[in-house]
Amino acid sequence: MAPRAGGVDRLCHQPYFGGMADSTDPGNPNLEELSSRAIAGDERALNDLLAATQPLAMKHCQRLLPNRQDAEEATQDALLAIARNINGFAGRSKFTTWIYPICTNASIDRYRKLKRRRSVVGHKPVEHAAPGSTPSVVAGARIDMLEAAEKLDRDVVELVLMRDLLDLDYREIAELRDTKEATVRWQVAEGRKKFRPLLSPLNK
Repeated sequence: MAPRAGGVDRLCHQPYFGGMADSTDPGNPNLEELSSRAIAGDERALNDLLAATQPLAMKHCQRLLPNRQDAEEATQDALLAIARNINGFAGRSKFTTWIYPICTNASIDRYRKLKRRRSVVGHKPVEHAAPGSTPSVVAGARIDMLEAAEKLDRDVVELVLMRDLLDLDYREIAELRDTKEATVRWQVAEGRKKFRPLLSPLNK
């Protein structure tokens, strides 16, 4: 596949995903402050943090899972993981950036469970977007990447999905992983090489 304009060599052709809402947006609670209080053991702050995070997590999971009910289940899984692992938030990145891999992994795990469940009852592994929701060509690209993700190492999957499907920039990924931006660029490029042979021709 030829690089897109600007030298961006993504696995997805359409730039259809923007970043999550920032915790500093007007009207949003201060997630950084709530997370600090939650880490210190403030249960009310943790509950408030999860409530404020829920729409962000849902938005993220819907980008990966075309079916709304599947995305809602993945969101609940992600919120549980956030609550259990809140002490792992070290503040190297924004809280909204920190939850990216948690939501991504919850969506991948939900997809795998869904695929196994529907395989048992003889249904198709995944449904495309319902009428009025995400266009089927976009849903197909997401499903294609999730199918490919099943055959690759989770670390590779996480990197490529955050960059190419969820539009997180290299700097944010580097902050999240506590490494250099140049390292992330190289890792993503190597991950794309592993993804491409597993994608359908339309999504390569």
